[in-house]
Amino acid sequence: MEAAYDVLVIGGGPAGLSAALSLARYDRQVAVFDTDQGRSSWPQINHNYLGFPGGVAARRLRALGRQQLGAYPQVALWDQQIRGLERANGAFIAHGPAGRWPGRAVILCTGVADHYACFAGWEACVGRSLFWCLACDGYESKGARVVVLGHTNTTALEALQLQRFTDQLTLLTHHDTCAIDAQHQARLARAGIPLLHDRIATVQCTEGQLEALHTASGRCVPLDRLFCLPQMTPHTHSIRALGVHLDAQGYVRVDTEQQTNVAGVFAAGDVTRMHSHQITTAVHEGATAAVAANRYLYPPALKE
Repeated sequence: MEAAYDVLVIGGGPAGLSAALSLARYDRQVAVFDTDQGRSSWPQINHNYLGFPGGVAARRLRALGRQQLGAYPQVALWDQQIRGLERANGAFIAHGPAGRWPGRAVILCTGVADHYACFAGWEACVGRSLFWCLACDGYESKGARVVVLGHTNTTALEALQLQRFTDQLTLLTHHDTCAIDAQHQARLARAGIPLLHDRIATVQCTEGQLEALHTASGRCVPLDRLFCLPQMTPHTHSIRALGVHLDAQGYVRVDTEQQTNVAGVFAAGDVTRMHSHQITTAVHEGATAAVAANRYLYPPALKE
């Protein structure tokens, strides 16, 4: 089978768009598959990306990336879901409900799915008043009333770290058990951070802006921002047939060049690791994967 594309990029977030741009600059034929989902589809403003005074909405950055790719006829943007990848006759085949697309290499940029088990209707609050990343959103919490949700030592540490930005902090377990040990509870007490072993019953919210949490025991906790670490599921179902190695948490294992254990298959962005889920990191990894994929496509005589 003759491959229709040099590289199949699965995912159209910052990592995928960055990879496609770098590959276009190498004059490679690229297909980008995007379902307009994932973290970059939330309405949050990113203040950590260089070159955007005042920050840039993740959605806006994504739209600008697609617009930038529009100048390159080498790039085909497919608003299609890819359900699986396989290898046949020397090519990788991406397939989904709308068809099959062959390519010589693959860059997986599918990200993760977030699961906020906090309250009904949480989706409207993400990026507006519901956050999880201190690196991204801690600075905007300066002087704000912040509730940290969770029942583990990790949650306690997040609350303690947030003291850098505000002294109006509350930790709410929202769980039947409290797994925060005595040492961490003592640290919270010394810092003056109330620990409420209670559950959210209802929320007071206007257009995604949380105003108060009402607990099962009858408390009313006013707030401006809620920090809650979600459960994260890496999107790796499409590569299972290829035998790509995953780590214990389900993230794709890559080397320093974003190469997986399968020749010709690369991965970039949040799908590659549990930590450092940043747009800046995703863009860097996408570009790195593109450079490595471009080199992979060269004949052996050009790689010496």
